[in-house]
Amino acid sequence: MIPAGQEDSAGRRPGLLASLMEAVRPEFRAGELVFDPQNPVFGGKPCLVPGCERAAVGHGLCQGHRQRWAAAGRPGVREFAESTASRWRKNAPLSCCRAPGCRYGTGPRKGLCTRHSAGWEEAGTPALQDWLDTLPDTAPAAPPAGCRIGSCGLWAEPGTDWCRSHGATWKRHGRPPAAEFAAQWTAAEPGAGRERIRLDGLPAHLKLEVQYALQRRHDERAGKAPPFVVMIMVRILAASGASSLLDRTEQEWRDEFGTKRSNASALLAWSRCQVADLAEGTGWDAEFGRDAWQMHRLGFEGRRVLNFSAIPQQQVKDVAKRWIRWRLSTGLGLEAGAGRPLRVLTRFAVFLHARGITSTSGIDRAVLEDYLAGLQSAMGGRREQGVHVGTIGLFLTAVRQHGWDPALPPDALLFPGDQPRRTELLPRALAGHVMAQVEQPGNLARENNPAYRLVTLILIRCGLRVSDALKLPFDCTVTDGSGAPYLRYRNHKMKREALVPVDDDLLALIRGQQQRVLARYPAGIVLFPRPAKNPDGKTPVSSSTYRLALYRWLEHCDVRSEHGEPVHLTPHQWRHTLGTVLINRDVPQHVVQKILDHDSPQMTAHYARLSDTTVRDHWEKARKVNAAGQPVQVRAGGPLGDAAWSKHHLSRATQALPNGYCELPLIQTCPHANSCLTCPMFVTTPEFLPQHHAQRRETLQIITAAEAKGHARVAEMNRHVAANLDKIITALEADGREAAAGAS
Repeated sequence: MIPAGQEDSAGRRPGLLASLMEAVRPEFRAGELVFDPQNPVFGGKPCLVPGCERAAVGHGLCQGHRQRWAAAGRPGVREFAESTASRWRKNAPLSCCRAPGCRYGTGPRKGLCTRHSAGWEEAGTPALQDWLDTLPDTAPAAPPAGCRIGSCGLWAEPGTDWCRSHGATWKRHGRPPAAEFAAQWTAAEPGAGRERIRLDGLPAHLKLEVQYALQRRHDERAGKAPPFVVMIMVRILAASGASSLLDRTEQEWRDEFGTKRSNASALLAWSRCQVADLAEGTGWDAEFGRDAWQMHRLGFEGRRVLNFSAIPQQQVKDVAKRWIRWRLSTGLGLEAGAGRPLRVLTRFAVFLHARGITSTSGIDRAVLEDYLAGLQSAMGGRREQGVHVGTIGLFLTAVRQHGWDPALPPDALLFPGDQPRRTELLPRALAGHVMAQVEQPGNLARENNPAYRLVTLILIRCGLRVSDALKLPFDCTVTDGSGAPYLRYRNHKMKREALVPVDDDLLALIRGQQQRVLARYPAGIVLFPRPAKNPDGKTPVSSSTYRLALYRWLEHCDVRSEHGEPVHLTPHQWRHTLGTVLINRDVPQHVVQKILDHDSPQMTAHYARLSDTTVRDHWEKARKVNAAGQPVQVRAGGPLGDAAWSKHHLSRATQALPNGYCELPLIQTCPHANSCLTCPMFVTTPEFLPQHHAQRRETLQIITAAEAKGHARVAEMNRHVAANLDKIITALEADGREAAAGAS
């Protein structure tokens, strides 16, 4: 509703009439607006009936032919369109009197004109056909003038320009000038089949508002407004008694329309918003002082509203507005820069209000510590708690830095130590068998929409965020000097252009999508245009629309986990999966950072936490031998394999030897006082060959010296060590030669 004290004498906002008069162009100022059927906003696809000029409204037929099709029992649409006449009802020849030679229009009785109907009644209403057979041909030598509607073919009623039916219609339309009325109904007149919106039944001010809204719809071209939908809205407005769209709230208008006219109700809500924007103004000067900011008036997409009314303290509210406006001015996105901070500040302000604090002057360190304790109790260390603590800290720092409130106490500070311990979560990469099901060609073919199928493949192979993929420009591919293709996109999170390499198969699919887009939208603005309410093809498919299609497809494919349960995944998990797969394939971390367009190595390191899988694969493939030179078998998978890997990893970390690893459990005491080369728990790999060669040389020297001195026991013990070294070296060098041969 309009706030009290801001209405003029007619109940409208002051200055609105002048703004409307200045804004509405002459072509939209008429009482009847006429549009070409091919108009991208007010027209539509042509009727399927050959020769029909009107736009289709349902089942591919215009309103007139759709009614005729329904009356015929709803036969096949294509067959009906090919067999029916192109003339629509208002333009088709009317029935004439059944009496021989009479061309007057029929009345309400038995298909007879008024004169012959009276004659039949005077004859006692005999069998009609028998009575008609007795009548002579009554065609006069000088026929009466015809109806002004040329396609009608009937005589005009005495003293008028119209036949019976067209005369009644002319009266219902307010008896307009004959030439003007005839031009609307004559097939020979240009534009006889054009779409029309009649606004003469509305009060003058309300009509001007509707004209302005239709003009905005035409200029914005973000959605269609079929004339029959507009006329539903116009008729309800005319019957409402309102003099302005602003007389009622959006919800009150929706209640007026009910649930059966959703398209017309949505159009009226949109129209009311356009008029309200004109009345209240746009930009920061008009919006900043309000408690509810309409963000589209500040240049942001969508209809997001930032509502500060839940902050109880006016002084805190004023400072919060300044802080959020400053954050948005630095280029932060709407959610990160304003939406989330406003929710955090509102919670903080409600906390202060409960303790009787009415301004920032009451915020000291003791209050903040109380707030931190309450956050911990409510959120239990979840990531959200860290967001709240960080946001309040940034707010207090900005207030002090910019001098927005000198009354803020100097100890109103949060420190790094106030942040809760952050729980690091592993990337939510999908298991290999799940990805195998998703990428199976038969399953991909189950997605009937090739555009959605291509979006899925781009997410899987390129690792884009779903919002970035859906907003790809039409011309989104480039090639380097060697002809290698890349996908060019805008990283909306980082606010920059980025490139990611693609293969030839994906490039061919993108080319196919471009051809489909050009067939419908020759301008080619975005790669994935929204299929409906998108006259120019500039609006991309929304994330919610794609997600619904994705979940339907996954359900249809029956993708299941290793436990046989249906898989529930999100599009962002494919980004996690690509990052993890690249790391586990030994792609350098800085290359993965470039592919995923991360802002810092720390972001990419999140995926590197799973690279332990790669290390394990190398460990399992490496040649491991014991002290006797015999291969050590390691179970490759399953729980026992996992346990073996864990034990091996622990040995490397805590029981590493100069020339290998000890596999003896830590809780046991080693019984071997001599070298580990005589111990059955010793394991070694090719990386220790230099140490083995050096130890062999030292051992041979020890044996030679012991024999010279007659120390037979020492010589015997070291001969056993030397023999083991020979076996180990032979086995490890053989493995190295096999690996080199395989690589070549």
